[in-house]
Amino acid sequence: MDKNHLEAIIADTFDFDIKQAFIQGWETFKKVKIYSVSFTLLILAIQFFFMAYAQDFLFVFSLFLAGPLFAGFYLVANKVSLNEPVIYPDFFKGFGYYIPVILVWIVGQFLTVLGILALVIPGIYLMVAYMFGVLISIFAGLDFWNSLEYSRRIIHKQWVKFFVFGLLLAVLNIAGALLFGMGLVVSVPVTYYAIYHVFESITQRKEVQQVGEDDRLPG
Repeated sequence: MDKNHLEAIIADTFDFDIKQAFIQGWETFKKVKIYSVSFTLLILAIQFFFMAYAQDFLFVFSLFLAGPLFAGFYLVANKVSLNEPVIYPDFFKGFGYYIPVILVWIVGQFLTVLGILALVIPGIYLMVAYMFGVLISIFAGLDFWNSLEYSRRIIHKQWVKFFVFGLLLAVLNIAGALLFGMGLVVSVPVTYYAIYHVFESITQRKEVQQVGEDDRLPG
């Protein structure tokens, strides 16, 4: 995947199935459920440690650890999609993309907060529009600004639907949190797996179209 591929997606029309995204997210979770639950517990434990014992340094988790940790779910979803075997260390491979991921994570959050402080609506727009930022950074290898911009431009084409998708993901995680917090060990990984599958459905569809067009070209 490169800029030309992303530009082709933006130039074309696309759609995605929210229900199918949740189904695929759940199916991915079931295939690696033990690893997914244990990794989510680790993330929650780290966050709880900072909240309970190092509140002054909670920003360390929020800005410098959360992004690479959550990126691990995307990398695992990719391996599951490719029918490749998954081992527990695969969840930590987000740290292999540390600098680009944390830059996307930090800058994306900073711009979103600015938007919320300014007029609220721009912040909500960016919160949704940057959903693919980390994914593009990892799988297209772009710098943080291009990753955020291409995410925004792609999602802008179906922003309302992505907003509904994001709202449903938020409801899922709120429900998980209400179950004494333990529901989060399922809702968090399913959330990231579902986002990955939407991203994959959009980007792979364009790849298939391009291959078909190439096949029709004269030799």
